[in-house]
Amino acid sequence: MFTSSGDAAQPVSQDSPVVNSDPVTPTPQPAGAGAPFRARVVDLPPEAPSGHQSFWLWVLCLTGVDYFSTLGYQPSIAFEATGRLAPLATVLLVLVTLFGALPVYCYVAGQSFQGQGSIAMLEKLLHGWRGKFLVLVLLGFAGTDFVITKTLSAADAAEHLIHNPLWQDMPFWLQGYSGQLVLTMTLLVMLGGVFIRGFGEVIGIAVGLVAVYLVLNAIVVIAGLSHLFGHPELVAAWWSDVESGRWLLAEAPVQGPGWGAIIIVCLLFFPKLALGLSGFETGVAIMPMIRGDSTDSPLNPVGRIRNTRKLLIVAAVIMSLYLLGSSMVVTMLIPPHELAKEGLAANRALAFLAHGQGPISICPWFGNVFGTFYDISTVLILWFAGASAMSGLLNLVPRYLPRYGMAPEWATNFRALVVLFTFINLAVTLVFRANVEAQGGAYATGVMMLISSASVATIVDQYRKRQGSKFHRIVWPYVFIAVVFVYVTVMIVIEKPEGMAIASCFIVAVMISSLTSRLMRSTELRFVSFQFVNHESHFLWDSLRHLEFPVLVPHRAGGARSLAEKEVLIRQIHHLGPSVPIVFIEASVGDASDFYHSPEMDISNEEGRFIIRVTNCVSIAHVIASIALELSKSGSPPELLFGWSDENPLTMNLGFVLFGEGNIPWLVRELITKAERDPTKQPRVIIGWCQGESPGPSPFST
Repeated sequence: MFTSSGDAAQPVSQDSPVVNSDPVTPTPQPAGAGAPFRARVVDLPPEAPSGHQSFWLWVLCLTGVDYFSTLGYQPSIAFEATGRLAPLATVLLVLVTLFGALPVYCYVAGQSFQGQGSIAMLEKLLHGWRGKFLVLVLLGFAGTDFVITKTLSAADAAEHLIHNPLWQDMPFWLQGYSGQLVLTMTLLVMLGGVFIRGFGEVIGIAVGLVAVYLVLNAIVVIAGLSHLFGHPELVAAWWSDVESGRWLLAEAPVQGPGWGAIIIVCLLFFPKLALGLSGFETGVAIMPMIRGDSTDSPLNPVGRIRNTRKLLIVAAVIMSLYLLGSSMVVTMLIPPHELAKEGLAANRALAFLAHGQGPISICPWFGNVFGTFYDISTVLILWFAGASAMSGLLNLVPRYLPRYGMAPEWATNFRALVVLFTFINLAVTLVFRANVEAQGGAYATGVMMLISSASVATIVDQYRKRQGSKFHRIVWPYVFIAVVFVYVTVMIVIEKPEGMAIASCFIVAVMISSLTSRLMRSTELRFVSFQFVNHESHFLWDSLRHLEFPVLVPHRAGGARSLAEKEVLIRQIHHLGPSVPIVFIEASVGDASDFYHSPEMDISNEEGRFIIRVTNCVSIAHVIASIALELSKSGSPPELLFGWSDENPLTMNLGFVLFGEGNIPWLVRELITKAERDPTKQPRVIIGWCQGESPGPSPFST
């Protein structure tokens, strides 16, 4: 197969991208032999925002500001959800992390290395509009996850600030609810400002923040574990409460001692700990920022995939250790009433210990000085947790919506997207009044929907690649993992339906804005290049470009009239002599839901008639207009002859937008006038019908 996106036909592999990524400026070519032919009219949106690539360990820190920052509130959430059973429930969370989410996303990294994540894998399962709508729904959940990550983390950062003892001397408008709202919005604006500077600065800041934060948390957790090791009676008291059923749960579904009841409660309440799984989708979303090997190819970046898997494994192991340690320390050393919603340790349990608050002094270092350093580090990493989410959004949105025609062209500019997302974050913060707990349901819903979709995509992808019977093609361990994640997702939706309601708002917003953009951009030419099935077709195309006064006639293959009959009628009605060349166009629609198109041409000369057979079109009107415009660049503008159609105009326009068919003559004219502003170079569109016949279907009407 050959493509005409350059000066000469070049062979194209069936598995390789059709169009080169280097930009080409469309300029009309002068007529005459030897004039270079360039069929490319518009450029596809870039596959990814061009940006900085770094060592995987540094990029891990960018993922870590999202993943590790949950230590700021996860221990408190774990205790609130499971009471004295929090350490045991956290063991279950760690097992699901290491043996569930980690294997799934290591597989996703190998199959979706451009950063599309599981969304790209699922996109391949469904074609046409069904596939597009599936992607839009998943983008809605991704938007929920990433946006709420930013707003929730910033709100929790503000909460840490206003609970610091030194903050009590600040003005009244920086205290309480008003202070938390002002601080949250300020942090979000500052985050957007940092991203305007570029990705390189973001990674540099993330490395410093994560290093300091992990060290300070290690000090707190290790000091707490050392205290427990030196005071085994505290562990014994906790274990006694666990064994006797004193779990401090307001509504325990099962009561009484015994491991059976403990396991049931941990399994039932495990979905409440799901926020500890955040970070995996972001880890694969920012894959393009990870530096691979010098030998990596665009279609097989082995080094980048390997380094991404290192990132996921190291991040999961580090987080698992911190989750286990912090859960034990918080549950056994902090009085339960301080962990309640109105307690001093609510949403800041480790900060509570760092300040030396409470009846137990676990380290002589701890107090207001060390605690303030800890608060500053926590506030900064929670604030910067939005950087990881912002990176995910900036990577996902330009990969899908512009390619579908469901976003304006400026959506490929990441600085413009940063401004847009910052305004969205501010609006969400105002809606939730910067409340951490109010956003927890939406956050967990977005996280688990994406993880569940990743597990399902992994099962289907492996099933398609394996051989043998249906039973043996199923990778059963991944099925078990998927069942776990689907269970967690369903339980979250049942327990916190407001989270699904919020996610639905994001999905509806994505749907409406995307379809509106697609409708508004439907009359863009959106042509990329022609492909030719063989050398002969390319040679005949070059010959057609130099014909004087060519006449183009759309023809439906297998229609009521043969080509010979139609040619006789056309020449009779339009008074065309035998020396005037008529070129027939037979076009068939491929995936009409695509936006940009590179149609495939098969040109032949049959009994003195030129026939252009075009396949894989996104729209019949677009391909006819593209052919006419390309022919007009090196010769006289051709004439396009159509017949009348008696279809309903509304039905035809709807068919054009959704299925690439309908109202073809009018739309061809519209496309031509928009793409070529010079009237002298515009192909002429002529609509009529055969004498002696009533107005009937167009020769190419649908």
